[in-house]
Amino acid sequence: MHSMKEKVSNAASAAKAHVESYKANLEEKAEKATARTQEERDIAHQRRKAKEAEAKMNLHVEKAEHAAEKLHGKHHVLGHGHDTVTGVYGRHHQTPVGSVGQTTVPLHQQPVGAVDPVTGTTVPTYPQGGHKHL
Repeated sequence: MHSMKEKVSNAASAAKAHVESYKANLEEKAEKATARTQEERDIAHQRRKAKEAEAKMNLHVEKAEHAAEKLHGKHHVLGHGHDTVTGVYGRHHQTPVGSVGQTTVPLHQQPVGAVDPVTGTTVPTYPQGGHKHL
């Protein structure tokens, strides 16, 4: 399913690139028709070349995005939706919490009596709501 979607998306991107190239060619012809000097004709030609190169670049960028979508679809793990970030080579990492370079440990993994870095409160050393002995 993902391969077919990627192929169709790539074909659409290629068609879009061809249209952009065709439009650049028509614009060059119009500019050359109104040009009065050889320099203006050369400028029109260079503009066409730049627009064609941009269309090709966009095609390759879109193809890379389609391949990444396909790869992400294959490596999607249940239960790891919005709380993970796909890293280099498709490895999953926890989403960083806090400022850059600062690591925090979830409250349920901290030792008893430790300070919660997010709220700045102290975790109690005894269970909350415990039973009273009468």
